[in-house]
Amino acid sequence: ENIKESCATIMSKSGARASMSHLTQLAASLGQSRVLGERINRGYRDRTLSHFAVGDLSPKAHGFSRNSFKSGLNPFEFFFDAISGRESLMDKSLRTRHSGYLERRLMNALQDLKVDYDYTVKDNRGIIIQFVPGEDRIDPSKSEWGFLDVKSIVQSVVR
Repeated sequence: ENIKESCATIMSKSGARASMSHLTQLAASLGQSRVLGERINRGYRDRTLSHFAVGDLSPKAHGFSRNSFKSGLNPFEFFFDAISGRESLMDKSLRTRHSGYLERRLMNALQDLKVDYDYTVKDNRGIIIQFVPGEDRIDPSKSEWGFLDVKSIVQSVVR
C-alpha cells in the first residue's frame, strides 16, 4: 500500500496490463519457478540440470530465482523461467483451441435460431422453439454446477 505511484503501478492497479506479481518479478525477484504447480524436480537422474550435484535439494537447484528481470538472470534462472513459461504457453494454447472448437460447434448448432419481431424464438423453417426467450428460466451460467453443458444443448438443438 505504501508503493510510490508510477506508470507501472497505475497500470497494475487498474488491471490494464501487469499485476503486482509481475512488478515484483521486474524489480525484486522472480521467485520460485513451478511446473504443474510444484517445484521443478524433473530433468536428469536425481537432479534438475547436469550442472547441479546429484541429490541437491537447494532452492537454486529446483528453480528458485533470487534475481529480477531488471538485475538480470543467471543462465540457470533463465532456463528454469523458460521451462515454466513454456508450460503456461502450452496450457493457454490448448485451452484456447478447445474453447474455440466448442464455440464453433455451438454457433453452428444455433445459427438457424432467431428471435422474431413478436419475441418468439424460431428456427429457419419458422417453427417456434420458445414463445419467449429464456422462458425455461434456466440460467445457463448456473446450470450443471456453474458449467454450461454445451454437449447436451447441441444435441437437443440438432435433434
